[in-house]
Amino acid sequence: MYSNAYIFKYASIMVILVAAILSAAALLLQPAQERNVKIEKIQDILRSAHIPSTTANAEELYKEHIIREVVINEQGEELSVYSNGSFEKGDIRAFDVDVKAQLKVKKEYLAGKSDVKPVYPLFVCQKGSDTLYIIPLYGTGLWGPIWGNIALKDDLNTVEGATYGHKGETPGLGAEISTKEFEDQFIDKTIFNNNGEFVSIAVVKGGVDGSNVELTHGVDAISGGTITSNGVSDMIENSIGNYVEYFKKIKAI
Repeated sequence: MYSNAYIFKYASIMVILVAAILSAAALLLQPAQERNVKIEKIQDILRSAHIPSTTANAEELYKEHIIREVVINEQGEELSVYSNGSFEKGDIRAFDVDVKAQLKVKKEYLAGKSDVKPVYPLFVCQKGSDTLYIIPLYGTGLWGPIWGNIALKDDLNTVEGATYGHKGETPGLGAEISTKEFEDQFIDKTIFNNNGEFVSIAVVKGGVDGSNVELTHGVDAISGGTITSNGVSDMIENSIGNYVEYFKKIKAI
């Protein structure tokens, strides 16, 4: 029969050995995991512009269609521009900007808790003869974060396409935001009214018909997914609102 000391020593060695194996596996798998995250992000950006891709060709299509990565500030000024594999201005790639982190930076800056100012990424896409402007989105649903991308046509007003994702929304309810049926509602919606005022796009409980929201500025909410739908509305307004000053500058050129 083994002594307590032997059992303790054996257990300790096994714990250390297993921990070492798991750590080694994590290190070995990390590059592949990071690449998968990168490819998924690329595919989501392209999909908002209705450019289908696979894990094999996503990076090549991104290089072909995303002609500029722009990072802007609150005043709509370009801080950094990346194009054709090099920087034209600044040193921050829009692709590397963490949207979630920047929204936190904005919150703390506006609350006077920090002097660090937020920055916002924008992707300029060339699709045939069309120039599209793709805005990353980030917000909160019922059970956790939601995110997406929305592509605007070159009038900087009309939606070309939109994609949404979530971490843990309820299947059959809030999780429906990532379905084609929900996303396709956003096509040809507009974010400015006839007076040039930013009004965003609302996700309307009970449907746009019969509501006080104009058809061009609203989509139908998901039945039974009110909180998630409201989260999408807030996400769109809060995210796109950061680009309004920049769009005004572009239109004035």
